[in-house]
Amino acid sequence: MTRPITVGVDGSEESLAGLAWAAREAVRRGLGLRVVHAWRFQPHETIDAGDPDTQVRWVREGLTEAARSVTERHQGLDVTTDVLDGPAAETLVAAAADAEMLVLGSRGHGAVVGFLLGSVGQQVIAGAARPVVLVRAGDRASAEAAGREIVVGQHGNADDSAAALRFAFETAAARGATVRAVRAWTLPPLFAYSPASLKLLDDAGGLEPYEKKALGEALLPWRERFPDVHVVEHVEMGSAGQVLLSVAGRAQLMVVGRRARRTAVGARIGSVAHGVLHHADCPVAVVPPA
Repeated sequence: MTRPITVGVDGSEESLAGLAWAAREAVRRGLGLRVVHAWRFQPHETIDAGDPDTQVRWVREGLTEAARSVTERHQGLDVTTDVLDGPAAETLVAAAADAEMLVLGSRGHGAVVGFLLGSVGQQVIAGAARPVVLVRAGDRASAEAAGREIVVGQHGNADDSAAALRFAFETAAARGATVRAVRAWTLPPLFAYSPASLKLLDDAGGLEPYEKKALGEALLPWRERFPDVHVVEHVEMGSAGQVLLSVAGRAQLMVVGRRARRTAVGARIGSVAHGVLHHADCPVAVVPPA
């Protein structure tokens, strides 16, 4: 079954930038576009907000206008709209399940967006079964040209980052872009060494050659699957978040894997994804494990 790209829209500048990004990506991938608004009736004491039927009519009119804005730019793009009744986080997580990816504005001011500092965004990213792409208000189509790369973080063994690498290569193939695969490494504490690990390092010729070898092995199946995608292998000593942000200026999109965990106060995403979402100017895709 072909999945659409789903985008959450609430009329904010950030969500409309996400809509424009999602429409371009849908055209490149030959997919449909589903525009949704997570809505629940909110009575107001100080203003006349109307009854539920009036509010939902306003929402539908806004979605129709938003959809028109992309169909006028992209003739032939299949666009559907849906008003989804329910709490924002749970509703968007459910919408993502049937999507190729979920696209949302970052640093918005409504219930649908508000990602970097609010709990809704973390819950969506942590709970979504599909990639979630966060787009800032200043995003422009011109940033997807001029040789900018798809930057993807790789860690662990070949399986640990497979989902993120797949998303990065698929996106690069659709755009004719280069993939820059980044693997960061740090010196482990002395007590972490074991005879087996020391032998692996000795066979590889040291820590940095070992990391380069691990990155090459992780990339091999994706190079074979996407032979036309140019790849730059980037291995650098430092924390993963810092190394990824050091090359963010090259990126038209950054792709990171998701390490979500549940706490007493709700869902939390990993520190690398959290740091990149805060500081990278380009769109960021957070990809759950396969």
